[in-house]
Amino acid sequence: METVAPVFQVDSSLPVRQHAVDQIAKMLHAGKVYRREDLARASNAVDRHLRELVSNGALKRLAQGLYYAPKKSVFGVLPPEDHELVSVFLRDKDFLVFSPSKYNTLGLGMSQLYNKTLVYNHKRHGIFSFGNRQFDFRVKPRFPQTLTPEFLLVDAINNLDELAEDRNVVLRMAEQKLSMFDQGRLVHAVVEYGSVATQKHFRQWLNV
Repeated sequence: METVAPVFQVDSSLPVRQHAVDQIAKMLHAGKVYRREDLARASNAVDRHLRELVSNGALKRLAQGLYYAPKKSVFGVLPPEDHELVSVFLRDKDFLVFSPSKYNTLGLGMSQLYNKTLVYNHKRHGIFSFGNRQFDFRVKPRFPQTLTPEFLLVDAINNLDELAEDRNVVLRMAEQKLSMFDQGRLVHAVVEYGSVATQKHFRQWLNV
């Protein structure tokens, strides 16, 4: 009996070839920040593919060589979390990131809001913009792992000349409010993190 070959044949031995853009897209997780070299492993034309992913909204460009996979909420696209962004940029997890607006929580009559974020670290120094946000990276020999009221007080006095506050009013309020802070932690913060000028102020206030 004669066998009739089918009109269409599928060669199952051929691998399924997927476009490199799709390969990169599969690597992405909403809310994560990526360096260009992290994504280049899945592409032989990474810059062209990244432009396409930015164009279709799968990625947002934060800075040269730095991208964000958008995370959405009912209010729209969320920005990357500070810790995620800074850790990828620095390739390090040893840093302290916070807004100078945190000084307003100290009860010193400070009320200014700031649109930049401070990053104390051991690697990078300078002001960097990521998307529409500005980060002020400062190399410091020492900084705590987490914010405390005592550290914030010392740091506010360290940075007082940079702040949009009345310097004399803040110094007077700081002296009056010292009893609100843990004295042991405050002395430790002054010794560990205070500038020469800041340490002088606290020696006068604390009579040490």
